[in-house]
Amino acid sequence: MRRIRARTALATLALTALTAATATACAFPLRDLGPIPPRFSGPPLPRETVVSEMTSILAAEGITVEREPSGVLGRCHERLSGHHAQETVDAALKAAFARARSDYGWQDGPDLGERALTLTKGNWTVTSGLLGEPISGLPVPVIMSLTCVDGDDTATAPTAPSAPALAPAPAPASP
Repeated sequence: MRRIRARTALATLALTALTAATATACAFPLRDLGPIPPRFSGPPLPRETVVSEMTSILAAEGITVEREPSGVLGRCHERLSGHHAQETVDAALKAAFARARSDYGWQDGPDLGERALTLTKGNWTVTSGLLGEPISGLPVPVIMSLTCVDGDDTATAPTAPSAPALAPAPAPASP
């Protein structure tokens, strides 16, 4: 009986020590660091400004793109697409992204691999893919995706029709 009590006391002591060590070790990572910083710096950019900048940057490098209609409500998303000569499309895209950084203040975006180019500015991220090895002499599609983060997209989202105002019912006529 004494052995069982001794083992129970020893197990309780070990469990208490383990709990104290865990609480001490986790106290630092669980401390309050204050509010979460915004996911972008600077003022939010309007969608028209971003689309206009990227269209003119690509045009300066010989890539003509058209804006595709955005079918996603409630999200800031735009897509520019066009075609370019296969032999020079990668060089033109790299030059366009370099122009965006140097002339328009865009910054390098998150690394998505060696076949993807990304830029960020304000609340927007721009992504485009590189072709790699040319296969034939046909023009290839160029697609640029523009995505907004933490932005207010109400300026371009369709609004719901307002409900008709209810007029009070006429008072019954007295006899």
